[in-house]
Amino acid sequence: MKAIVVMFDTLNRHFLPPYGCSESIAPNFARLARRTVTFDRSYVCSMPCMPARRDMHTARPNFLHRSWGAIEPFDDSVPEMLHEAGVHTHLTTDHYHYFEDGGMNYHCRYTTWDASRGQEGDPWIGQVADPDIPPVVHARKIGRKWRQDFINRAATPTDAEHSQTRTFRNGLEYIDRNHDQDNWCLTIETFDPHEPFFSHRMWKDRFAEHYDKYKGKHFDWPPYDRVTEMLEESEHLRFEYLSLLAKCDASLGMVMDKMDRYDLWKDTMLIVCTDHGFLLGEHEMYAKVWMPFYEEVSHTPFFIWDPRCGKAGERRNALIQPAIDIPVTLLNYFGIAPTSDMRGHDLAMCVRSDQAVREAAIFGVFGGHINVTDGRYVYMRAPVNNDNQPLYEYTLLPCAMANRVTEKELAGDRIELCEPFNFTKNCHLLKVRANFNGSMSSRQAKFATQLFDLQNDPQQLKPIQDAAVEQRLIQQMVRLMRDCDAPAEQYQRLGLLTT
Repeated sequence: MKAIVVMFDTLNRHFLPPYGCSESIAPNFARLARRTVTFDRSYVCSMPCMPARRDMHTARPNFLHRSWGAIEPFDDSVPEMLHEAGVHTHLTTDHYHYFEDGGMNYHCRYTTWDASRGQEGDPWIGQVADPDIPPVVHARKIGRKWRQDFINRAATPTDAEHSQTRTFRNGLEYIDRNHDQDNWCLTIETFDPHEPFFSHRMWKDRFAEHYDKYKGKHFDWPPYDRVTEMLEESEHLRFEYLSLLAKCDASLGMVMDKMDRYDLWKDTMLIVCTDHGFLLGEHEMYAKVWMPFYEEVSHTPFFIWDPRCGKAGERRNALIQPAIDIPVTLLNYFGIAPTSDMRGHDLAMCVRSDQAVREAAIFGVFGGHINVTDGRYVYMRAPVNNDNQPLYEYTLLPCAMANRVTEKELAGDRIELCEPFNFTKNCHLLKVRANFNGSMSSRQAKFATQLFDLQNDPQQLKPIQDAAVEQRLIQQMVRLMRDCDAPAEQYQRLGLLTT
């Protein structure tokens, strides 16, 4: 048995033809839907990038206990478990967060791995002189990442040098080398179409009518904020995303071409997924994390081909969470038992016959709303106090996204040793007081509690008041939090102890 996981970052469901979009140029996603099972109720779990990937290693939500950080010593890692069971696991990626403090050891869990440099201000090309940066559409300060990003762009003058191109080329070479071997699991993971939406002219030319008439400033890297740009500029941003998405579609097509060439469909599982979506002006907002996780961010595309049942060209309505369900599905596919700490579900019967695997799903970012959905309603529970306290992080490897945790953050009464949780394998943890002043999740926490009826309001334009539905979803939220052994203060922070 073999498996290929193709993971995009920030792949918007509502921009894909299988989900009803007509403005994108993505024929290979349409082709994918014909060859796989397409899921209509797929949701995120922990947000954003590295928390989602920790879910994908451990098959359990982690946003209740910790923010962005490394794989913990007590964490189960599915790529590592597969490797130890004799399945060769390989990661090819251009996701540069793997190589910062907060992602330091994820790639080490694979049997082998390779990386392509250059995405989003990755500190790659060493250049002292300032690069040429075109006039930008908003007044955002040009900082280190902007400077480095344009240095990196200059080092990739053609599409052949683009980091996504190199990532998929490495993945295709792995397939060429190993297509006639057994027991391997390949993960091809690209940072695209994550912002900045950098693509070469050959992809923009697919939307030549727009680019020929647009005379505005450079705008392919939106701020994490409300929309303040003129309409033509905001529309231009969407075309920059569509251009990069067209490139992603072509890369996906090359993977399917390899499966056709080597007849891998007969014995190779194919999973195509993402970590989350992105707001490109919907709700008058850009990006993710700082605002409530509206459907554009939380409701994700998901496709799977399982050679054991051979289902293709069909849709599924079961409520799933790929971040925690994929790892369990892969373990069972290769005949390996999941651990008792895992909370995801095997999707085999779901793919075969749309068998339900859960009644509700929780998702969120550490320190922000805790959200729950049953597929019909989405309930976003906000903190009850303005200071978003009490809130603590639990870890044995304190680190931040791209830098070390400072000694001040670990000094005095800010840190203590606490008792184990039920998934930490008897390890005592550091309990660190969380300080979220000015953070993205602290901005999200200032939005009110909201309830949406997706059936009657799929764009989430009008929150509803329904005490019975709210109470039912609160009960499901609490049940799922308890199942994850959530810290006691999470209930207190959300005002759930007295509900």
